Amino acid sequence: MAKTLFTFRYGIPAVLVLFGLGCMIFMDWPEGAEAFSLFAGAGLSVLLLNALYRIGVKGDFERDEEAAARTHFSEHGEWPEDEPKVKRQWHLPEGVMTLEDEERRAREREL
Repeated sequence: MAKTLFTFRYGIPAVLVLFGLGCMIFMDWPEGAEAFSLFAGAGLSVLLLNALYRIGVKGDFERDEEAAARTHFSEHGEWPEDEPKVKRQWHLPEGVMTLEDEERRAREREL
């Protein structure tokens, strides 16, 4: 699927531009230049249409995510987090004591 999509997205415009270059090289001057401009314009317009389509589809995905977030808000009363919060776990090197460790050790000695 990805290979077919890549071929349609970039292969067809590349073939059109290369065909235009071939026409410019192997044809006489005025007709070759016209053929190049026509084929290059067609290839670049196909590339631009693909880019515009992807921009439009991206907006649909963002709209669907927004609708899902609004549904979650109406059900739970809170906006869903963009990224799940991960609590950090700090690990000190062996033998290092914090102020809390010293206070706890002092309380243990008093008992």
